[in-house]
Amino acid sequence: MIKNYKSGFSYTLNRLLILFTLCLSIQAHAANSIKGLRVWPAPESTRIVFDLSKKPDYKYFSLSSPQRLVIDFYDSKSLIAFKNIIKDDRRITKIRTSKPKNTQSTRVVLELADNYQVTVFPLAPTGQYGSRLVVDLHDKKNVSKAAKNNNTGTKRDIVIAIVAGHGGEDPGSIGFRGSYEKRVTLKIAKKLAALINNHRGMKAVMIRQGDYYVTHDRKPKLARKHKADLFISIHADAYTTPQPSGASVLVQSSRRANSEFARLIANRQKESELLGGAGETIKKTNDNNLAITLADMKKEHTMKSSYEFATHVLKQLKKITKLHKKKPEGLSLAVLKAPDIPSVLIETGFISNPNDEKNLNSAAHQQKLAKAIYTAVDNYFSRNPLEGALLTANKVIEHKITRGESLSVVAHRYKVSVGHLKKINNLTSNTIRIGQTLKIPQAE
Repeated sequence: MIKNYKSGFSYTLNRLLILFTLCLSIQAHAANSIKGLRVWPAPESTRIVFDLSKKPDYKYFSLSSPQRLVIDFYDSKSLIAFKNIIKDDRRITKIRTSKPKNTQSTRVVLELADNYQVTVFPLAPTGQYGSRLVVDLHDKKNVSKAAKNNNTGTKRDIVIAIVAGHGGEDPGSIGFRGSYEKRVTLKIAKKLAALINNHRGMKAVMIRQGDYYVTHDRKPKLARKHKADLFISIHADAYTTPQPSGASVLVQSSRRANSEFARLIANRQKESELLGGAGETIKKTNDNNLAITLADMKKEHTMKSSYEFATHVLKQLKKITKLHKKKPEGLSLAVLKAPDIPSVLIETGFISNPNDEKNLNSAAHQQKLAKAIYTAVDNYFSRNPLEGALLTANKVIEHKITRGESLSVVAHRYKVSVGHLKKINNLTSNTIRIGQTLKIPQAE
């Protein structure tokens, strides 16, 4: 009896060891796991994010009739159910699994409503997120009606492109009390857009209108499609300690601007989308020297204009909040790489600072920030009127004479003749004095 008992025990133990070994073998083959799936619809694109336990090993391909995107996750298993995961996205009709060629892999199929421009790439762990695989579906025909209809009248609106930093699965910096930068920036951006749209002759274009992510490359492209005259990116700064505080304004560094300039010139036949007649000349001319000269002039004008607008913003911000940097700071920033649109990035405060974080979450303070930026926009275009703009036609522009300025310098700056300038200001000579205020007529 004892012998048989031992024999039975040994048999059972061996079975358990075999089962345990099989489990380990299966787990070893399934080196990765799909732990979650998030879908972020946007006006011109949809982002799908797969959350994974490890860096993905994958391959993807497209099928037509009907349109599908197929992704094979090698050595992976899915821990989620894909049924009913799509609700309000117009680009994806269904997400499901299918039988993979390799039994140790997981095949995911995205059934699509149309043929989209597809981008697939992995993201390394950061912040609250682990390894991810990102799928971006972009509409191929995304030129807005607003862009098509812009400039159709005799006078046009001045267009301000506003970017609320971060969005979607990218929360940006997270404050001590758990505030998300992406939410703060969107609220400020919406308040700024409302102020601009209430000003006759100005129009705001929101690059991000909801909780979704827009890549840095697409932000200036979207601004250009809307023929933006100014590009403003709104952020909230952060640091590893809570001490730093205050607002700052960033512009593109000379080194980054020169790098983008070199890339543009090298690929000008297909990538030059600069506004105005010079853009077409730069794109089509066979004269490299002419292309370089024109593009360099445009780049230098954009950099100068960006810096000037940044000083206007700082002047207004210091009236309502502490400044972290008292002068515009040049950094290498991907979002500000457009060589044809004056662009700034505004850090509205440090979300990592308890007092700044409290202010950034205050609707009243958000409104003050928006009003300060709006005033800077208004002041900037008052001093730098745009030809053909409704704002220029309907607004009396005034210019205060500073040291070193002459009547001819002012006339050249505002693209009017000295005679016209003298006539509207009742001047009998070309003599002007420092501190004198001149009325500026509409450009001739």
